[in-house]
Amino acid sequence: MAAPPPPPAPPFKLVVFDDDPTGSQTVHGCLLLLRWDPDTLLSALRDPSPLLFLLTDTRALEPEPAADRVRQICRALRPALAAAGIDRWLVVSRGDSTLRGHTPLEAELIAAELGPFDATLLVPAFLEGGRTTVGGCHLLHGEPVHRTPFARDRRFGYGTSVLRDWLAEKSGGRLLAAAVQQIGLDELEPAGREVLIQRLRGLSGNPWVVVDAERPQQLQVLGEAVRAVVQPPAGQRLLRLLFQSAASLLNALVDLPPQPLNPAALADLRRRAASGPLPGLVLVGSHVPLADAQLERLLAAPGCVGVEIPVARVARVLEGPLPDHLLPSLEAAWLAQLRAVLASGRTPVLFTSRGELVCRHAEERRRLGLALAVAMARLGGALAPQLGYLISKGGITSQTLLAEGLGLSQVRLEGQLLPGLSMLRTGAEHETAPLLPVLTFPGNLGQADTLLQAWEQMEQ
Repeated sequence: MAAPPPPPAPPFKLVVFDDDPTGSQTVHGCLLLLRWDPDTLLSALRDPSPLLFLLTDTRALEPEPAADRVRQICRALRPALAAAGIDRWLVVSRGDSTLRGHTPLEAELIAAELGPFDATLLVPAFLEGGRTTVGGCHLLHGEPVHRTPFARDRRFGYGTSVLRDWLAEKSGGRLLAAAVQQIGLDELEPAGREVLIQRLRGLSGNPWVVVDAERPQQLQVLGEAVRAVVQPPAGQRLLRLLFQSAASLLNALVDLPPQPLNPAALADLRRRAASGPLPGLVLVGSHVPLADAQLERLLAAPGCVGVEIPVARVARVLEGPLPDHLLPSLEAAWLAQLRAVLASGRTPVLFTSRGELVCRHAEERRRLGLALAVAMARLGGALAPQLGYLISKGGITSQTLLAEGLGLSQVRLEGQLLPGLSMLRTGAEHETAPLLPVLTFPGNLGQADTLLQAWEQMEQ
């Protein structure tokens, strides 16, 4: 008997290049790909969800390899869209809402490979996390974001919260602040929807356009206007728009049904054995100040026990003559500690020592960061068969856990346990840990007790 034909692709697809696996933190029911070979891409494009995330992990890379990866994905995506029969699509380069990452590099590469585009809209507001844009200035809980610790990031630091000036700064002056357009809050009121549509239709030549937002309704107006111009009635010009945005915009660009599982039902996805719920494991690789505070609160809980990876010691091993021999020995010791905590009936919390070790150059920093992420991923993968759930804090930590620790090529997003905290699950066919829930937790999200709250919900 002949195999049934593949399902038809949805008529419209929103493809999100996500620079770490936490950008799906406002949506649900879609696939997240960790590889983009032709068969995997084509199958994912035919998935009924209007959303598809490609987990590029570019924030963990230096500019040149990040650029190479974006080009590779674009050159795989274009023929896959054609093969799937999808001629109406949008691309979003999803980046960090505190402005850390390879902007404008990634959007410019997408434009070069998949364009031409009529405009690139910069929409960094992440309302669920208190990130707003007012008058072209990006704010975190009302404070200009360049005054926060995020702006002092060693790799992606910046000196202004005025987005047109920020674009000029990040481009090294190649982009002129005066050439950046702006859509203000007054243009995003429901009564001005038709005027906004006409303004979008007037865009050409791919200028950068900064978009304000401080309420979900404003993003919804933008989304409705965008959908009107990228899926126009017959006889009207099809506008090609590219987006550099945080996660909040995605909900406005596609029409998703309500999340089918509420937070209690998501927590109930915890795996069980005949004897009862299986234990959990928490990984904390992020080292921003908020992550430090959240880790401190979690470790104060009687049911949690910390296992520390000393960053300075790992750095010394990497500089020594036998890193390939000594690192596995260290991992074996940490694994034994984690297993002892599990045997005691408590939750192990594996974390890197706090603070940011000063490295001599970018390659040393990259090598150390990769070694730490891979070590945490391998430990998580080794314990996965006996776990009921995993909580992974930090974008690079989560990406490496999914790709290397659990060996996944794709994962389905179930929904949000808490605002901005996405619950993923391995497939039923996973060899060692089928249907394992993994909660991905951005390093820069929440309050001091949010990590503790997430663990408590999973333990109920």
